[in-house]
Amino acid sequence: MRWTHMVRRCTVGPMTSPVPHPRPVLGRTLVAMVTPMSSEGVVSGPDVDALVDHLLAGGCDGIVVAGTTGEAPTLSLDEMGDLVHRVTTRVKGAARVIAGVGTNDTATSVRGALVAAEAGADGLLVVTPYYSRPQQAGIIAHCRAVADSTDLPVMLYDVPARTGTALTPATLTRLAEHPRIIAVKDAKGDLFEAMEVMAECSLEYYCGIDELNLPYLAAGAIGVVSVTANVWPDRVAALVNAMTTQDLEDARTVNRGLSPMTRALMRPGPAACTAKASLADAGIIADPSVRLPLVAAGTSSARVGATSS
Repeated sequence: MRWTHMVRRCTVGPMTSPVPHPRPVLGRTLVAMVTPMSSEGVVSGPDVDALVDHLLAGGCDGIVVAGTTGEAPTLSLDEMGDLVHRVTTRVKGAARVIAGVGTNDTATSVRGALVAAEAGADGLLVVTPYYSRPQQAGIIAHCRAVADSTDLPVMLYDVPARTGTALTPATLTRLAEHPRIIAVKDAKGDLFEAMEVMAECSLEYYCGIDELNLPYLAAGAIGVVSVTANVWPDRVAALVNAMTTQDLEDARTVNRGLSPMTRALMRPGPAACTAKASLADAGIIADPSVRLPLVAAGTSSARVGATSS
């Protein structure tokens, strides 16, 4: 299946121009960037550069590297550090670079934070420890330990569908007391709870579910961390800009155009595979390869078996 036909089929009205509005510390239109790789599974520096240029040209003011969509569990600390350094060098301050450093081991996460800081990251993304399913007290201690390890601002990542454990409203409120824990990427999808937490504490909310970007922004989220923005950054930026200027009608128009694009990337899943396939079809990166246990979009079980035998 090819993905670039979505660009031709899905059109929106006039794009909202960027507006002179104070930028949050971590930006507004953040992209959960894929990690381009060669067919041998090696991170491709030239493709990283090309993708970053595409994201900046499309209006992204924040780039999350080595997150879930960036295949973080398969990257070594050295690879993560090299990737952060390459992206920060390429953006030259035009966008914030947030490094995914969260794991289910606090000591490893702290080491990752130190590597990311040394590589020039502007912020850290810390996911709720997965698989271990710690108590809320353990989650609080884990996140504080990572936040204490550097001077960088921290965005929490609440994604219970992947981690098995959600950040409760009480935990979010307590973590917001830490001077460097300033934001949360909400991939939980409980909009009512998110509004309650926004009313109770100072955490800046970012929608982490592309399908819900519009309602989250309408409810008070300051921005998005988008997978769809890998391929269509201008459309996602237009949506965020429209909501920032309180132009709801324009935002609805943009969102209607984005919906089939988002469906094409998010519903077949995994998003890292579909986004890379679309980027490769569009000629932005050279290869759609991912690392096992993911397989490239369109790969059949028979082909995987043949390859591994």
